[in-house]
Amino acid sequence: MAELLHDLIFESASRSPSQTALKYKSSTLTYAELAEQVEHLSRALIDIGVEKQDRIAIYLPKCLENVIAIFAASAAGAVFVPINPALKPHQVSHILLDSEAKVLITTQGKCRALNTALGYCVDLQSVILTDDVDSEDEEIHTQRLLAWDELIAASPVTVRVHRVIDSDMVSLIYTSGSTGDPKGVILSHRNMVTGAKSVAQYLNNSPSDRILAVLPLSFDYGMSQLTTAFLVGASVVLINYLLPMEVLNTLAQERITGLAAVPPLWNLLVELPWPGEAAANLRYITSSGGVVPVETTELLRQMLPKTEIYLMYGLTEAFRSTYLPPEQIEKRPTSIGKAIPNAEVLVLRSDGTPCAVDEPDELVHRGSLVAMGYWNDVEATEQRFRPIPNRVDAIPGEEIAVWSGDIVKMDSEGYLYFLRRDDELIKTMGYRVSPNEIEEIFYRSGLVSEVVALGIPHTTIGQSIVLVAIPKNGVEVTEKLLLDDCKQRLASYMMPAEIIFRSSLPTNQNGKVDRKQLALEVLESVSA
Repeated sequence: MAELLHDLIFESASRSPSQTALKYKSSTLTYAELAEQVEHLSRALIDIGVEKQDRIAIYLPKCLENVIAIFAASAAGAVFVPINPALKPHQVSHILLDSEAKVLITTQGKCRALNTALGYCVDLQSVILTDDVDSEDEEIHTQRLLAWDELIAASPVTVRVHRVIDSDMVSLIYTSGSTGDPKGVILSHRNMVTGAKSVAQYLNNSPSDRILAVLPLSFDYGMSQLTTAFLVGASVVLINYLLPMEVLNTLAQERITGLAAVPPLWNLLVELPWPGEAAANLRYITSSGGVVPVETTELLRQMLPKTEIYLMYGLTEAFRSTYLPPEQIEKRPTSIGKAIPNAEVLVLRSDGTPCAVDEPDELVHRGSLVAMGYWNDVEATEQRFRPIPNRVDAIPGEEIAVWSGDIVKMDSEGYLYFLRRDDELIKTMGYRVSPNEIEEIFYRSGLVSEVVALGIPHTTIGQSIVLVAIPKNGVEVTEKLLLDDCKQRLASYMMPAEIIFRSSLPTNQNGKVDRKQLALEVLESVSA
């Protein structure tokens, strides 16, 4: 069984060379073809001077070249740095500078947009363009410009390889974070391969699966669709969609068996008419990256009676952490489940002692999925990645766990419930209020498709609660109607002082609601 990331592809190619590995639009690659292109590019990277653990940044939309580049970097002994294609030049520049990337793989258009920013990237030596390289490009860039097709087609000059072991780093995945610039989470081969094995185990993935990749590959949850599929020899269909209906049409056209998405997308999908064939082959769906409203989960159960629904929780710093088995959803629709295979998830007080049943405190994850730390950030690493005090069953020496910053509780049967981010608490009138608790009540009204509770600074009560909501399609809703519906279920200090109705909410690069940006927009509207 594979121990290194790129071996997921090579071993599946050895077992099932003619099986479809990857499809994008009308182009497909079998496992044998994918393995060959990964091998060719990895050799080419070494030939142009890539050394062991050099960082290779990949700034592409979801496409065949993106996937090939990820696994070729791994096979070359390098470290791939996936960059969300939606990021702007100054954001990309931060990642290139922070990661000290030596190679950038991108398109001609994106390269031209980055032109000024690339001048500051002193470590960047080569830019590989997946489309044409012309004389205009060669004149405006200081880095060496190389053509993807020529690198793939060329015979390798040397057969030397960089020896890699499973504890070596293989990726820097930049997290959006709640404050400051994104941080690069260092993932090893072991982190990613163990994560693939654990997830594929409980999802029962097999070579017959056809997985639709809708999430960014710069998102650990999006990357997981590739690793679990390639582990078992399944097929992945890549899609860059603009409208949610495109996702549903692709489910039908491609006979998709597995779909992973974040809550905002599920909230949109349950409001659409599903084509008759969309769910015909859909064996399972998963959700992570936030709390799915109970009403949305119930609608999914009604719409997809033959589909298994997995509610999951993960953080980039531990790749994947928990899942709720489908048979438990009716009984515990708000639970994030229990630890995935080969992981232990605990609820601990700040002194490391375990919490009592239903006592809220921090989720702590230990095991082989725990990342290696933050790139170039010792202080943040020491704060988030640290030993569990007085742990009696740990391996000899200091075992590092990841302290998530997420507040959860565990019931008497060991099931976990996400309550909030530690830094998202609303402090109002002397109370500490969870925004998730408020949001869940308003979701239950059936009047809104999306809702976010925010704490806005207030001179006398600390923070005033403002609710931002998107009405359901075809539903006429007023502030009074919504407040009247929910006031019987919320304490007076938890009631919003204001409700703002919008047609859309800002999202971050991974498709999650961007609470920080939304709060800034609300503040601007209040002060205007």
